[in-house]
Amino acid sequence: MPREQIGLFGGTFDPPHLGHLILASEAYAQLELDRLLWVLTPEPPHKQDQKITSIEHRLAMVRLAIQDNPRFELSRVELDRPGPHYTLDTVELIAKQYPDADITPIIGGDSLRDLPTWHRPRELLYACHWVGVMRRPGEQENLEALESILPGISSKVHYVDAPLLEIASREIRGRIASGKPFRYYLPQAVYEYIQEHHLYL
Repeated sequence: MPREQIGLFGGTFDPPHLGHLILASEAYAQLELDRLLWVLTPEPPHKQDQKITSIEHRLAMVRLAIQDNPRFELSRVELDRPGPHYTLDTVELIAKQYPDADITPIIGGDSLRDLPTWHRPRELLYACHWVGVMRRPGEQENLEALESILPGISSKVHYVDAPLLEIASREIRGRIASGKPFRYYLPQAVYEYIQEHHLYL
């Protein structure tokens, strides 16, 4: 029986927008996944200086954003344990939850360049089936240079050709705060939730 293919799509999702859904859909299709777990990051270390919306609101919004796609699931793997949250630990915990599955975290091209600086990167590569890398049009990564630092990385990287989407959660928060239109950046249910709870004002 073939092993289940599970992708991990992590982020702060503050708020989750149409760009996230398009990228998730492309990753699901191009990596030939059976399910995609949305891994909500409680307190990302690289955003310590930013005000982040409460986990309850972000959880509710992700649920609303993915509710009509049975192949997308919300994972609490980083919410139900104390930090710091390293990708290696997340992959190993998901692998224990799904022992008959291959696990593929999905990262951006910038994260691929930084991978040698991550927590125990060699062990992370060993724990993953593949590493899905979102590649924007025209982007090229120097895999040879990375291979010299992390031997074996070339065989693990599978690129996801992502459309060039100029949508960012930060921009949406700014639009809301300044009274600009933001309706069509978001799934309808997420838009209504933000309005109902007066978020980002």
